[in-house]
Amino acid sequence: MGNANDEINQMIDHILSGNKKTFGDLYEKTIQDVYTTIHFLLEDKTEVDDIVQETYIQVYKNLSKFDKTRAFKPWIIGIAIKQMYSTRRKIWKRLMLLKKVERTEILTTYDKTDELINKYSNKKIDELVNFLPYKLKQVIILQYVNEHSQEEIAKILNIPLGTVKSRISSALRKLRQKGYEDNYFFEKVRKV
Repeated sequence: MGNANDEINQMIDHILSGNKKTFGDLYEKTIQDVYTTIHFLLEDKTEVDDIVQETYIQVYKNLSKFDKTRAFKPWIIGIAIKQMYSTRRKIWKRLMLLKKVERTEILTTYDKTDELINKYSNKKIDELVNFLPYKLKQVIILQYVNEHSQEEIAKILNIPLGTVKSRISSALRKLRQKGYEDNYFFEKVRKV
């Protein structure tokens, strides 16, 4: 983990010193984790690409604030989750506005990057965790798809460690109730 952080810290130094090309390298190094997290946590898959884009805009704007003594991966995933919350709030506000003007149809544009979807998602995992409440789905995706420790998840979500453990336990219990065995689930998760 030290080598990955050292490499990322060097990239950050280059970016902050004006080498914008290195941001592309940072993007390539982190996109899989960011995209996978957002894809699995969002129910409306049409928003994934926009949130990924907004996440990297925020990363670029806030890169000088990153504490290099900490791991980069939880930091960027935290930004992605904040962007999802922000998008959900915007969608909610938009829906309330539509209700006020009594419009019942919401027009959506499907702008997905099929290559990324095929590369970083697994339809079966999506089906397995889709029935879980958002808070439970969140911790399962962060732990088993992105392989974050429970401590990192607590920091990313800004919740107590005990809450993380409780949510993971509850999610696994719900998966078992639906007939999914842990081994099957985790084998599928690791193949993403």
